[in-house]
Amino acid sequence: MAFRKKDEKQKKAAASPKKTTRKGSKLSEILGGDILIAGFFSHHLKLFALIMLLIIIYIQNRYAYQQQIIELDRLKKELTDIKYDALTRSSQLMERSRQSKIEEYIQREHSELEIATTPPYLIK
Repeated sequence: MAFRKKDEKQKKAAASPKKTTRKGSKLSEILGGDILIAGFFSHHLKLFALIMLLIIIYIQNRYAYQQQIIELDRLKKELTDIKYDALTRSSQLMERSRQSKIEEYIQREHSELEIATTPPYLIK
């Protein structure tokens, strides 16, 4: 019985066509797309699809991250510009609201307002 199984295996092996592995045929299989329907690739098609999906997600996340960094840099620059502008306006306001500047403005416009000669006092 053991001999019989061995004989059947030998007959099946002899009956199956032999694969020729030449470099030219491998190249034509790759370029022609036949490699995609070969045994290894067809069995692992879902795995390859998952890997491709993860690669696409990785690339998209990297691109989104770079866009956020560019936006953050732009906003930081805009914030410093606004801070400097606010500082400039604040200093201009302080300069214009000095007592000497106000007195000069009143005299230049010939207003009826006069400079107080007596100091102010508190009412209790």
